[in-house]
Amino acid sequence: MNNGVPHPLALDYDAARVGRSWIVHADCLEWLSRIPENSIHGIVTDPPYGVKEYDLDQLEKRAAGCGGIWRIPPSFDGHARAPLPRFTALDVEERKRLRHFFMDWAQLTVRALRPGGHVFIATNAFIAQLLYAALVEGGLEFRGQVIRLVRTLRGGDRPKNFEDEFPGVSSLPKGCYEPWGLFRKPMPARMTVGECLRNWQTGGLRRISAERPFEDLIPSERTSKRERGIADHPSLKPQSFLRRIVHAALPLGEGIIVDPFMGSGSTIAACEAVGVCGVGVERFRDYFDLAKAAISRLAAVEVPKVDREVGAEPARAAGQRGLF
Repeated sequence: MNNGVPHPLALDYDAARVGRSWIVHADCLEWLSRIPENSIHGIVTDPPYGVKEYDLDQLEKRAAGCGGIWRIPPSFDGHARAPLPRFTALDVEERKRLRHFFMDWAQLTVRALRPGGHVFIATNAFIAQLLYAALVEGGLEFRGQVIRLVRTLRGGDRPKNFEDEFPGVSSLPKGCYEPWGLFRKPMPARMTVGECLRNWQTGGLRRISAERPFEDLIPSERTSKRERGIADHPSLKPQSFLRRIVHAALPLGEGIIVDPFMGSGSTIAACEAVGVCGVGVERFRDYFDLAKAAISRLAAVEVPKVDREVGAEPARAAGQRGLF
């Protein structure tokens, strides 16, 4: 164990402290099954969906630029674009595998979360319905979506190999948003949100300010070259967006945010920037090591102050402190 006295949630895994937060090298399903019940306050995560895209053969294809499930987009204006998982390539068995994985994950998440604890989970429009159904079947309450407004490289393409024959057709809409599912561990019967806040410090969402609630539509931008230069991960989300989500996930500004699919540590970096404790769990050693080096640098990135809603005045409150 590194860096002195370990965090109680690090258990006996290889772990490292970064600021007030901790990162743990472990499989998240095993880790969630071992930590104490009702021990975490919220989850903010962007999972690899437990299926094909991070299998060894698919990673090798991505590295070689050969595709597979990874869409290798062309270069534009001399700049290469990051590969994206092509979830339309999933067959029936792989979709079943995804469903069962997230049912199991949700059941373990319900065990580990405090009553009323929220889960923010990134997905995409194509796979969201399958993911949400599996999480509800696993015991989480569906509470809505947070929409990250950002133009992506998904969709908009003409039919593959028939581009010239059908130039006026797209196989899917051009992606202009990224959905994040919002879920909550059920509160005890007849318990109100206020009582849950008093007993568990969970149940609600932290407001942007006294005057403005947290909102489910967040204008965003693609992750900056500076952040990608710090943490080379194919699904890195921008700090400007993650800091808003982390801020909202702890309604009283206290507790533990967990990212069970930590990747390069961007969620934990957002925790550090906002001033709360995060615990990141990552099973791939290379990404664990990357996160250990990247979190402090990502946390120090100054982010653009984007509007709180379309047409709104620029964010003040926490935005003036550089959090978002």
